[in-house]
Amino acid sequence: MTWIVFDYGGVLCLPQLDSDNEAMARAVGADPDAFRHGYWEHRLEFDRGSLGPLDYWSAVLDRPVTRSELARLVAMDVASWAYPNESTVALLGELIGAGRDVALLSNMPVCVGDGLDELPWIAEVGHRFYSGRMGLVKPDREIYDEMARALGVDPSEVVFIDDREENVEGAERAGMTGVHFTDAATLRGTLSGVHGAIG
Repeated sequence: MTWIVFDYGGVLCLPQLDSDNEAMARAVGADPDAFRHGYWEHRLEFDRGSLGPLDYWSAVLDRPVTRSELARLVAMDVASWAYPNESTVALLGELIGAGRDVALLSNMPVCVGDGLDELPWIAEVGHRFYSGRMGLVKPDREIYDEMARALGVDPSEVVFIDDREENVEGAERAGMTGVHFTDAATLRGTLSGVHGAIG
């Protein structure tokens, strides 16, 4: 049995648009450049669950965030990650339709994962692993080990797809087959060459 595990951001969805990040900054009266810096500087700890939404957004803004600002930022943040990569989502649908074992592993805060779980093309994936719910992040070895344990498989039975090379390398260190994602057409060809993955 081969499990095909997809990353989310940059693979199943398009990268966050600069315009969406700037819109979040303007919604709370922040300088867009300072906002973008803070957004990414603290993101991994938000992904890990070490920072909750209130503390994360306060760190991004470098000031206490109000409850109304928090609700608006969370909603806008979820929306900014909801643009599907249509070609990859189509491939995902084909795999699910063919009865393949597929899963999702993403560095993602709990509140964003909760919002994206409502998307029909994500809801179809029966096994979704989000870093914020696990208290672990890629590319640390533990998150891959925990995912394999939860799936009940040996890591060698997992093909892991990610657009970030360090995350692919993390999966490979855990004993998985790593695939660096560039585009859906290349991925399709790569999976066709992986024994038991597709075809």
